[in-house]
Amino acid sequence: MIEQVLESSAVPLAAHLNAACQCIWVDRTKLRDQLRANLGDAASLLESQAGLVSGSVVFLAPGEAIAMDRTVRLITRALTSGPYQQKIASNAPALARRPPANAGGILGFDFHLGGPTPQLIEINTNPGGLLVSLELAHAATAGCDCLAEPLSVLAAASVDITQLGQRITDGFSAEWASVRGEVPLRTVAIVDDEPQGQYLYPEFLLYQRLLERAGWRVVIADVTGLDLRDDGVFIADERIDLIYNRVTDFYLADERHSVLRRAYESGLAVITPHPAAHARWADKRLLAWLGDEKLLQQAGLDADDRSHLQQTIPATELVEPAAADDLWKRRKGLFFKPVDGFGSKAAYRGDKLTRTTFEYILAHRYVAQTVAPTSFRRIQSADGAEADLRVDVRNYAMHGATWLRAARLYRGQTTNFRTVGGGFAPVLTLPA
Repeated sequence: MIEQVLESSAVPLAAHLNAACQCIWVDRTKLRDQLRANLGDAASLLESQAGLVSGSVVFLAPGEAIAMDRTVRLITRALTSGPYQQKIASNAPALARRPPANAGGILGFDFHLGGPTPQLIEINTNPGGLLVSLELAHAATAGCDCLAEPLSVLAAASVDITQLGQRITDGFSAEWASVRGEVPLRTVAIVDDEPQGQYLYPEFLLYQRLLERAGWRVVIADVTGLDLRDDGVFIADERIDLIYNRVTDFYLADERHSVLRRAYESGLAVITPHPAAHARWADKRLLAWLGDEKLLQQAGLDADDRSHLQQTIPATELVEPAAADDLWKRRKGLFFKPVDGFGSKAAYRGDKLTRTTFEYILAHRYVAQTVAPTSFRRIQSADGAEADLRVDVRNYAMHGATWLRAARLYRGQTTNFRTVGGGFAPVLTLPA
C-alpha cells in the first residue's frame, strides 16, 4: 500500500526541486523583522548561532507526508496501548514507572527520506527547533510563481501556521490542567543547564514571549536555581507552577538536577516533559519493540498497520555482548545509538567503528539500527557555489497529530548545526 501511495505522489518532482530549485528561500530580512518584533534587542541572537538556520527550503512529496503522518499515528496508538505500557513500565527506571497525569508535551519524530519509504530514525520528548522553524516557515519567500498554492499552506502540516502558536500554548494549558484541574496557571519556568549558553537559547526566548502572551509570568533559569520548599518550587521568592524542562538528563540522575527530580517525585510542580515521558516515547529500545509483531497485534494493530510500521521503522535490535561477533560482521549496515542518547551524542555509524569504540558500545546500553539513507538538498551560497547537504525531517506532533514539519540540513554522519548553509529549514509539502 505505502509503495502505491509514494508512486502516485510526485516523488520525482520533490527530488528535482530539492536538486535544482533556488527560487524559494528563507528571506533573512523578513526573518530579522519578525524576530525584532518578537524579541526586540535579542533578535540578533538567532543569527549569531552560525549553522542553526539554513536559508533554504526543503520540498516534500505528498505521499511522503502521508506515510510519515500514518507512522506517527500508529506509533502513538501502539505506545499508549496496555501491552506496550506494561512492557515500558517493566523496563523503565523506578522514577519513570508511575503513570503520569500529564502526557509530557510535544514530540519530535525524525525521518530519513533517501529510500523508497520514509524511515523513522528516532523519537524525541524534547524536540528543539519548533518555534525557530515556525519563524522560518513565516519567512519562506518565492521569487516566482512556480507553485500555485501559498507557501504558508505548503509549510503547514495539520495546523495552520498562523494558529500554531495558540495550539502550543493550549498544549501547555492542557499539561497543567491534567494535573491541577481548574487551578489557574500563573508562573512558568523554562529550565536547562546554563540556558544562556545553550545553542537553542534564542528559542527559549521565543517560548518566553509566546507564553507571556498567554498571560503567564515566564522566567528562563538555570536548573540549579530551583528551590524546593514545603509548599512548592521557587526561583528566588517566586513560586513556579509549571516547569518547561529542557534538561537532557532524562531521568534526572545528575546531582545538578536533584531539586528538579524531587519536585517531580513530590508533585510540587507540574513538569513537562518528564522522566516517564522519556521512557514512554524516546527510549531507543522502543524502536526495537515496535518491530515485535506479537506485541503490535496485542496492541490492536491489524496486518496492514503492522506492515506499514515494518516498512517505515528501520530494523532495530538491542546490542547484546553475546551477539558481538555477528554485530561486528554486520556493522557496516548498522548505526549504533545509546538507549538514552540525544542529539547524535555517542552515536556511531558502523562503517566508521574501531574495535575500541565497539568494545565501549558492548559495555553500555545501545541499540543497533539498520542505516536509513538520507535524501539531499542542493544549496547555493551567496557567491554562487553549490553543495549537496543531507536532509532529515522532524515532525512535531502531539497525541498522534503532526503539527509542523522542519528539515535539518547537514554534512557528515549526523545533524550537527555546524555546516555552512545548513541548519533548520522550512518543509514545503507539494500539492497532490
